[in-house]
Amino acid sequence: MTGQGGITIRPATTGDHDAIWTILEPVYRAGETYCIPRDISRDDALADWFAAPFTAFVAVVGGRVLGTSHVGRNRPGPASHVANASFATHPEARGRGIARALVEHAKSWARAQGFRAMQFNFVVSTNADAVHSWQKAGFAIVGRLPGAFLHPQHGYVDALVMFLDLTGAADDA
Repeated sequence: MTGQGGITIRPATTGDHDAIWTILEPVYRAGETYCIPRDISRDDALADWFAAPFTAFVAVVGGRVLGTSHVGRNRPGPASHVANASFATHPEARGRGIARALVEHAKSWARAQGFRAMQFNFVVSTNADAVHSWQKAGFAIVGRLPGAFLHPQHGYVDALVMFLDLTGAADDA
């Protein structure tokens, strides 16, 4: 899928591992947004990113991978109709519409796979850019987990549960 701003989103391959690690490593090392150990190894991080039931994608601009996502089933069994997704953008590419393109792609992909909804289980409340972006993409805050995330600078902060019904008409966002 090629979208606005020349952003192409395609399935990630093992050939993308170095580029994806370049994106994920600073995010994970900062420890401000993901429930991932700050000292996670490259191999463990990539194994997690590519693990079933998720499908990994990359956002490419001008031949360079500048963002990544993984999208898949949130939980098995009777909840298997709800998708989940994670996103990361290269530090040099923030503010260029990469995250927006990735979330729109994730929503479209999830609908095409038959998912009826998408849920973000744990959005760190201090990650204001992400909260704003996901709300702009149609997600609602449906829950707050008080003090659920130990932020390296702010101490214990809330985590948000965000939700989007995918069964309605195509989004206007």
